[in-house]
This record gives sequence, structure tokens and C-alpha cells, in this order.
Amino acid sequence: MPNKNTTQVVCVAEFRAFEGKTDALVEALHVLMRPTHQEQGCLRYELNQRVDDPRWVTYIEKWKDQQAFDKHCNEPRITHYFNVVRPDLVESFEVKLYHEILP
Repeated sequence: MPNKNTTQVVCVAEFRAFEGKTDALVEALHVLMRPTHQEQGCLRYELNQRVDDPRWVTYIEKWKDQQAFDKHCNEPRITHYFNVVRPDLVESFEVKLYHEILP
């Protein structure tokens, strides 16, 4: 059985923009990147857009541990995005957590 890294947390956060709101969603998510890259415990925080349906914009994240991820989720800019910005831009979303399966 392959080994898993059960300390680090991988997050896949997918957001589907309302029709006509894709550019605004990309901008709202993009401004979160630089400060998040500076957070302690952030190993990866990249923003991606689906090729076949550009209304889907996805963060792929990796965090040192659950505590670092939880701290990130409670940052004011993240709670502001989810509570204030997201409802006007996002039709649906899903945030999933994973453990990496090692080579």
C-alpha cells in the first residue's frame, strides 16, 4: 500500500461563476494570492481556470498541516471573500480536502 502524507493538507476549492461574472470572480480570487503566499505554512496556492468551462475557477492549495489551513480559513480576507464577495459572484462551489499519496 502506498504511503500517504497525513500531516500536510491539500485543498481543492472550486468556484463556478454566475453567467457574466467570470472576470470579476477571477479578480476577486486573484487578490487573495499574494498575501496567502506569505502565510506561514502555505506550501502551494495556485489559481486555475477550466479550459472547457471558464466559469469554473479553482484553487489548488497545499498546507503544512491542518492548523495552518484552519488559520488561513479564518484570515479576515478569506472570511470576507466567503461571506461578502462570493455570494454575488459564485453560482456554486465545493471545497475538498485531501492527503497526498506519496510516490
